[in-house]
Amino acid sequence: MQNKTTMFIEIVKSKIHRVTVTEANLNYIGSITIDEDLMDAANLIPFEKVSIVDNNNGERFETYVIKGERGSGVICLNGAAARKVQAGDIIIIMSYASMDFEEAKGFKPSVIFPDTATNKLI
Repeated sequence: MQNKTTMFIEIVKSKIHRVTVTEANLNYIGSITIDEDLMDAANLIPFEKVSIVDNNNGERFETYVIKGERGSGVICLNGAAARKVQAGDIIIIMSYASMDFEEAKGFKPSVIFPDTATNKLI
């Protein structure tokens, strides 16, 4: 008799699709600062690990989230990550969750599409 094992996969949990970098601060402790309105809408929490994709230069890297001022539209890459982007770049921010394969089939991620001119929710 074969033992049934549970298979877990990583699936996109949250995605901020096409948001504009407002600043890059090399001298700040590493992370990405995200407007709290965007964090809430995308179901992200402080210190959550995220993947960043820069549409302008193709860079891909990981960091963690810190809360930015609500309503400010701030998207700031801090520390070493500041070397991978420039203010004005368009990025995608994604976080992932590990879950049972069957559970993942019915999971719906939080995906938002902010206005890239203001980084505000549409």
